Amino acid sequence: MTVVPVTSADLDAAEVSWFSALCSDDFRYLGVPDGTLRSSWEHCSDIVKTAEGLGFRNILCPSSYQVGQDTLSFVAGCAPITSSINLLAAVRCGEMQPIMLARTLATLDHMLKGRLTINVISSDFPGELADSRFRYQRSREVIEILRQAWTRDEINHQGEVYQFKKVTADPAKPYQQNGGPLLYFGGYSPDALELCGAQCDVYLMWPETKDVLAHRMRDVHERAAAHGRTLDYGLRVHVIVRDTEAEAREYAEDLVSKLDDEQGSVIRARALDATSLGVAHQAKNRAGADAQGYVERHLWTGVGRARSGCGAAIVGSTDQVMCEIEEYRKMGIRAFIFSGYPHLDEALSFGKRVLPNINTCSLPHAYGRVPEITPPTPLGTGERR
Repeated sequence: MTVVPVTSADLDAAEVSWFSALCSDDFRYLGVPDGTLRSSWEHCSDIVKTAEGLGFRNILCPSSYQVGQDTLSFVAGCAPITSSINLLAAVRCGEMQPIMLARTLATLDHMLKGRLTINVISSDFPGELADSRFRYQRSREVIEILRQAWTRDEINHQGEVYQFKKVTADPAKPYQQNGGPLLYFGGYSPDALELCGAQCDVYLMWPETKDVLAHRMRDVHERAAAHGRTLDYGLRVHVIVRDTEAEAREYAEDLVSKLDDEQGSVIRARALDATSLGVAHQAKNRAGADAQGYVERHLWTGVGRARSGCGAAIVGSTDQVMCEIEEYRKMGIRAFIFSGYPHLDEALSFGKRVLPNINTCSLPHAYGRVPEITPPTPLGTGERR
């Protein structure tokens, strides 16, 4: 199901990333709090270090006001304890004055020696209820100001939300001199797609059926082409991989075996994006799933019963999960952000069973630098079964 060309078609590799549960989103049984898995510097930094050791190329560090830790402080703390993995920092546009944000991100990029990537978020703030058009306009202006700060000596911007004239940008130059950190973006409304097509580098999607994903990719590709641009595409999805499909499905059932649906609703409602169009699409997935929660043979929607946002998991044996990833790659998806419950255990499971069999790269290398590609482990020496 080939949809669109990727930005770096010459690279036969994918960016395979993991997720650090900064927002109190780690469980052995979904919806049942576990003190050993609470959002803490110790636990979440262990996830980052484990992911780096296994060979994941990037790690998403999410953002929330209600629970968890401050994202940018966490990313800064990861700089001296990591050496190769990229850090994908979620940044809520408008939360910080844009020129100050440009300086903060540039500093982080220097601390990480160019390993910073940015997940652009356009959600409401606590107590705010802004319409979609305004939120994406605000994000558009923040990105424009970041680009100026990172590439010019002076910032001049006259917009609907921000106005700056002849502001020096000297301290705000990032380590990455080819335009600054890559911008990853997810959104579903027409305003969101327009912003991504015009300004961002990687369009991130939450799991839906492949036909729906393909249609969405075509829409984004058309928006980007109208601006003379081509994007990369990414999929943010949970994963449960075991030696056999039966074992994987059994674990999925066990994961929700203690879930109280009322508590699950509370967990979903606490997110600032709980009423977003993207979350509505995840709910639609659950409504269209079979009695076991599968909307496709290997796409299980049970995670979404206790989680706002990304609400489905790829479930299967090592070979089945590998085949699913390959199908997504043939569609044109180059970036994958996986996660699982508990995050350390499932990083080890995926990292040992699947990751050694994938050509991996860091997407920033596809944008102007020599690619660093990790080839798959030769058959017979890896963990594939």
